Amino acid sequence: MELNRRKILGLGAGTVAFVSLSGVAVFASLTDDAIVAMTGGADVTEGGIDLTAPEIAENGNTVPIAVSAPGAVEIALFAAGNPTPAVATFKFGPLAGARAGSTRIRLAKTQDVIAVAKMEDGTFRRASATVKVTIGGCGG
Repeated sequence: MELNRRKILGLGAGTVAFVSLSGVAVFASLTDDAIVAMTGGADVTEGGIDLTAPEIAENGNTVPIAVSAPGAVEIALFAAGNPTPAVATFKFGPLAGARAGSTRIRLAKTQDVIAVAKMEDGTFRRASATVKVTIGGCGG
């Protein structure tokens, strides 16, 4: 096979496309693995948790997130498109006045933010929101 400039450019473009498409699946897999590690593989029910996130974040470096779940003992936040999806964990004791937390997180690109709450009865609840990032925060 004779390599010329056109073939090398074609191979390079194909490689870039493959890597960028397969990277989405890798980050999604990391998020799923992190959620399974938290829940121990238990079923996670939608609802019962309030997640407040902006629809559009002008800067991915500081995205305000608030979460609350009455009756929760732990709430974890995950950013599905980040290289490290677990971004925050809030733990509540029996004397906690409110089972809520807020923080600012860094998002690499437009992605889903997922909150998973472990309730007092041992069940798990989930909520998610999509945040559109116009300027990337994690090297973007």
